[in-house]
Amino acid sequence: MTTHARRIAVATCRDAWRADEDAPLLAEALAAAGIDAVEEIWDDPAVDWAAYDMVVIRSTWDYALRRDEFVAWADRVAAATELRNPAALVRWNTDKRYLAELAADGVPVAPTEFLLPGGSVTEPAALADRLTEVVGRTSGFVVKPTVSAGSKDTVRYAALDEDPGGLATAAAQAAELLGADRPVMVQPYLAAVDTEGETGLVFLGGRFSHAFRKGPLLEVGGGPVTELYALEAISPRTATEAQRDVAERVLAAARARTGVQELYARVDLLPDEDGTPVLLELELTEPSFFLSTDAGAAARAAGAIVAALDA
Repeated sequence: MTTHARRIAVATCRDAWRADEDAPLLAEALAAAGIDAVEEIWDDPAVDWAAYDMVVIRSTWDYALRRDEFVAWADRVAAATELRNPAALVRWNTDKRYLAELAADGVPVAPTEFLLPGGSVTEPAALADRLTEVVGRTSGFVVKPTVSAGSKDTVRYAALDEDPGGLATAAAQAAELLGADRPVMVQPYLAAVDTEGETGLVFLGGRFSHAFRKGPLLEVGGGPVTELYALEAISPRTATEAQRDVAERVLAAARARTGVQELYARVDLLPDEDGTPVLLELELTEPSFFLSTDAGAAARAAGAIVAALDA
């Protein structure tokens, strides 16, 4: 009886081939665990996904304009071998309208308004009125597509009292996205982004691993992010009990919604005006883990993958 060395594919995209800072740390930890990890481009038709014991989605950051193609790819890979996270999570998590479902489940979510293509409000003039209704005149806000990665096509606007002209720009952005058949989301810009920053909580193998702080990404009037991803200011952080409690509630709700246990997750939180942690985003598809912010994180990520292979 013979055994073969276990091989996994780490799915990435062409522009992220060497941009994923987690990749070398994860590869080293997997090698130490006896796993041969090979980077593969997710949309490369020459890749034989069935040749791998598992495919782990990592830096597939260019899928936003091709979500249907990406979801179909996930289904094909899942039919050929183990895919993590599973295709059901990919389908659910790659459109941020999942936030409305989690809010309906009682999870504390940052206030979010969704605008849909083909709806009654799609023209710039009507969108300007709708945006004023949604965000008021005293709060800064963010407009972005519901399918995006790395803050791409995301714009921060000042409060309308401070910059009335920004309303026309925001309405034009929303109209352009809707005209391209891309649903739009509008969120208030919570002041804590600029002071406390976001807290990202990383879960590996269903267990909390580590947390990090993400500094503010967007400047007022900075225009949409057009690169593959926005550069981020990341530093270590210790998660509070309240943050961990909210993150656990988020994941429990996601598991109940999808019926699927995730291999990895990242829960991005921010305090609201009362200091209560609220969900900005749940990353179950291609999140950076920022492994360098915790000395044991890479080993835990590799251990979670090994445990999934063993299962």
